[in-house]
Amino acid sequence: MIDNKHSITYKTIGKNLKKRRKELGLSQEQVADKIPKMDRSKISDLENGKEDFVFSKLLSLCDALDFTVLDVLKKD
Repeated sequence: MIDNKHSITYKTIGKNLKKRRKELGLSQEQVADKIPKMDRSKISDLENGKEDFVFSKLLSLCDALDFTVLDVLKKD
């Protein structure tokens, strides 16, 4: 469960991850296959700002998408 105090940050991260995944033409399943112990539903929850995550998972997602943590935190 996401704390309301940080929900905007989680949604920003999720939006940026989804945008990058789509730019690369990858499905959620294809991204999940690149990351140990991560499945498609977890990717979906993260992209939709519904799931809290361990920082190492965010780093793994960024690696899989050839993205940086700074990129994932950028607001429009």
